[in-house]
Amino acid sequence: MNSHRISRKLAAFAVLGATIATGIATLNAQAADNMKELRFGVEASYAPFESKSPSGELMGFDIDIGNAVCAKLKMKCVWVENSFDGLIPALQARKFDGINSDMTITDKRKLAVDFTDPIYTIPNQLIAKKGSAIQPTVDGLKGKRVGVLQGSIQETYAKAKWAPAGIDVESYQAQDQIYADLASGRLDAAFQDAEAASKGFLKQPQGAGFAFAGPAVTDDKLLGSGVGFGVRKNDKALQEALNRALKELKDDGTIDRFAAKYFDVKVVLK
Repeated sequence: MNSHRISRKLAAFAVLGATIATGIATLNAQAADNMKELRFGVEASYAPFESKSPSGELMGFDIDIGNAVCAKLKMKCVWVENSFDGLIPALQARKFDGINSDMTITDKRKLAVDFTDPIYTIPNQLIAKKGSAIQPTVDGLKGKRVGVLQGSIQETYAKAKWAPAGIDVESYQAQDQIYADLASGRLDAAFQDAEAASKGFLKQPQGAGFAFAGPAVTDDKLLGSGVGFGVRKNDKALQEALNRALKELKDDGTIDRFAAKYFDVKVVLK
């Protein structure tokens, strides 16, 4: 075989190799583009669980957990913003696959959606002006206006326990609206989970002069016993996949490490 024919064959092999390499790269790119999405519904004004950076990127404890779950399941995380009180209806309407927005598991909510195993738990507390006599009781709130997030367990509790006694319970669509009205004096107190209050308000310039008012409020029936991801009724495949991923992330300490970034106390439920 002469050198000219060998050169032609080598050139042909080179072209073939380049074509194969290009094909593989294209297939890999297509595979990445076609990676199955996991769409999470989120209400993004509840720091340190979910909020936005100055550049508009989502951040927070729940966001970190969600992204780690997606990585574990080899899926692409897509975040769909929604008002908190509309998260369950939007999930039922298939606007996303799961709720990941500091939603506590309660008997009432379990009538509408299923949940993963509990991931963490946070105490619930009032905040008010420092030195006020406000307490999380009917007597301690007499004549006061209390802000709660619409659709939250705190709203459920306040309307069941305080509103019937004449306490003015005001519902808001976003937590930052509550903090703004509290700071301006339009509200006397706000009721939310303690970590959201601490990181999202009390430790911010806006929260100067405010503090926790009274002890944590507990009620397993109304306030639940832990936070999980919400999924549509009977979506067992997704529920089981999420539970497996969450268990692995708990077992290897990943969620504990996330929690240490945001909280001063242990919050992860094993």
